[in-house]
Amino acid sequence: MSAARRSSRSASSGFTLLEVMLAIVLLALLLAGTWGAIRTAVHAMHSGEAAIDRTNRLRVAEEFMRHQISRILPLAYGSDDSTGSNYVFEGQGNYMRFVAPMPGYLSKGGPYVQTLKLERARGGGMALVFTDAMLNGFDLEDQKAGATEPAVLLDQIQDGKFEYRTLDDQGELTDWSDQWDDPSVTPVMVRIRIAMRPEARVVFPDMEIPLMLDVGAAHALGRPGSVLNPRSLGGMRRRPLGGGSQ
Repeated sequence: MSAARRSSRSASSGFTLLEVMLAIVLLALLLAGTWGAIRTAVHAMHSGEAAIDRTNRLRVAEEFMRHQISRILPLAYGSDDSTGSNYVFEGQGNYMRFVAPMPGYLSKGGPYVQTLKLERARGGGMALVFTDAMLNGFDLEDQKAGATEPAVLLDQIQDGKFEYRTLDDQGELTDWSDQWDDPSVTPVMVRIRIAMRPEARVVFPDMEIPLMLDVGAAHALGRPGSVLNPRSLGGMRRRPLGGGSQ
């Protein structure tokens, strides 16, 4: 075989520069597609984890508030010197204060003065803030003394309101009101209505929470001579613990 023929065959068995460049471009496109798919999968995984975290946080906050509010006790944490009446429960549209036992893992024993408040948060929106202090030694004039650091139960709130319900003189349930006028007695039900901001990507269902304390005790402590309607009382007791979410 001549030298010229061997050289021609050797040249034809290699790759041209154009073929090499096309292979590199195809490899780059393949790697880019693979990287895009990996990024999409990782983003979806993080989004799913964030959604689960938001849902769990909402559920924990709901259960904590249901547990604490349903166990409100008619114990005085202060008094009005001008009228001589005791402070047992304070309630407004964005604020409520009451006495209830704390969960064992958060308390040192005994009842606690607890506060729930809707406050403006940094960056817009509102936050639901919880504080507590032991009833023994609580000073209404110096509420920060002995109180724990405020804990944010929920943030990214668009709007919210606390509402209260009691029994009238005939023992019938009254309409919901966002103002509790008599701090010397407790309501028989509390409703929490919260609208979350769109970026929160969760929905807070309205909570209607009946107090576990006998309705008659809560009502009669501050309203002697009140008449209870057995049908209203029976209806309250038939409700599931915590009132459920609506």
